Amino acid sequence: MPLRIVFMGTPDFSVATLRAIVQAGHEVVAVYTQPPRAAGRRGLELTKSPVHIEAERLGLEVRTPKSLKGEAEQEAFSALRPDVAVVVAYGLLLPRSVLDAPRLGCFNGHASALPRWRGAAPIQRAIMEGDTATAMMIMKMEEGLDTGPVAMARAVPIGSRMTAGELHDLLMEEGAGLMVEALAALEAGTLRLTPQTGDGVTYARKIDKAETRVDWNRPAALVDGHIRGLSPFPGAWCEVTVGGRPERLKLLRSVVSEGSGAPGTIIDGRLTVACGEGAVQLLEVQRAGGRPLAATEFLRGAKLDTGDRLT
Repeated sequence: MPLRIVFMGTPDFSVATLRAIVQAGHEVVAVYTQPPRAAGRRGLELTKSPVHIEAERLGLEVRTPKSLKGEAEQEAFSALRPDVAVVVAYGLLLPRSVLDAPRLGCFNGHASALPRWRGAAPIQRAIMEGDTATAMMIMKMEEGLDTGPVAMARAVPIGSRMTAGELHDLLMEEGAGLMVEALAALEAGTLRLTPQTGDGVTYARKIDKAETRVDWNRPAALVDGHIRGLSPFPGAWCEVTVGGRPERLKLLRSVVSEGSGAPGTIIDGRLTVACGEGAVQLLEVQRAGGRPLAATEFLRGAKLDTGDRLT
C-alpha cells in the first residue's frame, strides 16, 4: 500500500525529493511550503517557492501557512491523517503536535554527516571549514534541532575544487533517492533507527552577509574554502580598483596555490593572490552587474598588474 504523505519543503533542494516520492507511487495528500515572497526589482511581485511551483505542476494541494503554532493550523494538519510527513528544507519549526500527528512520524532529509553540521547551512559550512566528505541523511525528527535518530545515510566526498552549488546539486539527487528507499523500508516495517552520538556536534549557522567579504589575512586553505563554500550564492567578494574606481568583485572559483606576499596582493599574471599563509589562484570571478568570467578574461578587461591589491 502506498503511504499517505504530507510533504514539507521550500527551495530547489526540496523539489527532487517531492518529484521522486510522487514517481514512487506514494499519495501526497498535501504540500506545505513557505508563502510567496516579494520579488522583482521593486519588490512588488509575489513569487512562489520552487516547491510550490512543482506541486502545482503535479496537481497537488498546496498550503502556505506563515506559522504552524496556531491551533487551527495544527488541527488542519492532523485532519489530513498522514502516515508520514517528509520534510526537506521547509524553513518552519514543527511543534510537538505536528511531529506527533503522522502515524509513522516525520522524516527529514538533511545534507550533512550528523551530528556534524546541524542547522541551516550544512553544505556551505562543510566546504568553508575544509571538510573532505559529507553525507546525505534521513532522520526521524524530534523537537531538538536535527537531533533525531538516523534512518539512512550516504557518504559523499567533497572534491578539492567543488563549490557549494555543485555539492548542493549532488546531495539533492542523493537525498531524493535515499528518501524513497527510506519510505519503502518504513512501509515494509524494516526501517531501523540509530541514535546520534553526542560526540562531534557542530552547528551550521545561517550565512550572514557580514561574513561574505574575503579576509586575505587568513591561511590560503580557509580563503579557498570560503570562496568555494559561498559560490554561487551569496558569493564571497572583495574590492578591486579598475580604471581608478573601486568596485565589488564576486569570487566564484579558486584553488590553493603557491606563493607569498602581502595579503591581498596579486603575485603573478594568473590572478594568484597572496594570503596570510600561502596563496589562492582565482579561477572565476564576476564584476558587479556582469556575467561570470574566467580569470584570464577578467584580467584582459580589468588590466590588473602584479603588485595590485584586492582589498
